[in-house]
Amino acid sequence: MKKLPSTSKIQPRFIRRRDASAYLGMDRNRFDSEVRPYLVEIPIGIQGVAFDRHDLDAWADHYKKRCGRQPQKKYEGDTCESEKVDLASIGETESGTLRTARELLVKARDLKRANAYKTSTSRKARDQLKKLRKDDKK
Repeated sequence: MKKLPSTSKIQPRFIRRRDASAYLGMDRNRFDSEVRPYLVEIPIGIQGVAFDRHDLDAWADHYKKRCGRQPQKKYEGDTCESEKVDLASIGETESGTLRTARELLVKARDLKRANAYKTSTSRKARDQLKKLRKDDKK
């Protein structure tokens, strides 16, 4: 089996126990008491234990929904919210994990452009229909 170069950007699917707490930004004791009981442990070798990165992400998302505080300020002006784009619905991938914030903003911008295009083509079509109706009446 060929070893990947160290500059590879592939993230490992399984994260060892020693790294899992740092992945979630907490100390080992808190991880062992609050997170580990809810995760599937994957044995690696004789003594090694790892956790699925997707399970860790799902736990973090659940914790954020349950304990997270709402932002103090909301976006104003020309933002995704003004177009009533639901970032949550476009942010979920097939596996249920969220995309990065940059991907969400790009997707929202593309949706806004698509809606503007639909509106402009609809206006053109309406104008052409009006013109044809006027010509038919003459």
